[in-house]
Amino acid sequence: MSDLPSHSDVVIVGGGAAGLAAARQLTAAGTQVLLLESGPRLGGRIVTDTVDGFRLDRGFQVVNTAYPALPDFLDLTELDLRLFDHGVRIADDRGRHLLADPRHHLSLPALRQLPVPVTGLVTLALLSARLGYGDVRKLKAEPETAAAAYLARRLDDATVRALVEPFLTGVFGYAPLLTSSRVMTMIWRSFVRGRVGVPAAGMESLIEALARPLPPDTVRLNTPVLAIDGQHVHTAAGPVQARAVIVAADPAAAAGLLPGLAVPEQRVLVTTYHAADEPPADRPVLLLDGTGRSGIANSVVLSLAAPGYAPPGRHLIATTAPAEVGLDEPALRRHLADLYGRPTGNWEHIATVRAEPGLVTAPPPQGRLRKPVRLSDTLFVAGDHRDTPSLQGALVSGRRAARAVLRELGQTVGAAATAAGSPPRPPAPA
Repeated sequence: MSDLPSHSDVVIVGGGAAGLAAARQLTAAGTQVLLLESGPRLGGRIVTDTVDGFRLDRGFQVVNTAYPALPDFLDLTELDLRLFDHGVRIADDRGRHLLADPRHHLSLPALRQLPVPVTGLVTLALLSARLGYGDVRKLKAEPETAAAAYLARRLDDATVRALVEPFLTGVFGYAPLLTSSRVMTMIWRSFVRGRVGVPAAGMESLIEALARPLPPDTVRLNTPVLAIDGQHVHTAAGPVQARAVIVAADPAAAAGLLPGLAVPEQRVLVTTYHAADEPPADRPVLLLDGTGRSGIANSVVLSLAAPGYAPPGRHLIATTAPAEVGLDEPALRRHLADLYGRPTGNWEHIATVRAEPGLVTAPPPQGRLRKPVRLSDTLFVAGDHRDTPSLQGALVSGRRAARAVLRELGQTVGAAATAAGSPPRPPAPA
């Protein structure tokens, strides 16, 4: 850390997706940037470890191809995405039912097996079409409520309980009907419009792709920030003076550096990785608990989508549940036997991963999904807690913070966007 420069135009604190997005936007505009990451690796929650030949992401994470911000920062072909089936399988007391986009997977016999009336399926399909392809401005102009109230006005109770709540639990992890309707509809929209999957070499490939275009010496790892005093960023290696500072750390760490910043509630999700010689499913599709009794949010055989996640001849199963459910590994394995309808006694427990810091919850009100990123003339904040709790929200908040800095420094937003390889956009509100 002795080579830490004494000054930079902009210092970014935190090397996750938001910090990297801000760094990309600023360096494209010709701004000198120093990004300080407290840990030994970039990525924040988005890291991948290799254990006995298995690729283990830090919790269950996916890339959604419909996130609008992704193409602004990378070419998705760089990631070699391995896609899941365009649907989910819901296990309940009557069996396992495939809920899928009929354009890709669903047949008439499968429709008849779903545990809801046909009228409920038709209404659900019409709602999905409106959320997926309707005018996004009109969607955001709808009155904001909790998801439960929003769905109750549009779907029958049986469809919500049997299909929608299990699906949203797989997305948000826990108590999804308490989520803001505005957040829920935007996430729903992305699932209708896009596909989800993982990079062939693990989610860390996304971070590597985001960081690759940065100039040499932009990033300093193992450099925790101790305090921010005006335009001075203090580290153990000494202070760095900056014209502007963007704090792109997790909410609690950001609040520690920026007193008065509100810390949103977060939910820790725990992902348990098992290995098996034979996969308990025949397709790479998310399995959900339609009964809600197990506490499991979702489970998937990752290696059916991305064979490189497991050594040859083995399969990797990832199962996620909220930490507060308190499932130990033997109990989890018993529940999985019920959900998959296959014995799990010979599965090998590879690892249990707590995805910390947790996923930001988003109860109403969330307004227009954009919280301010400018705190003062010199201090800015970024992260998915400033937008939607998603990769999309992290990238957008980083870009918004960078554009706010550029305005403060007197540089044009349009020039930065063009330099970054994407068309100029109107300035977003800071």
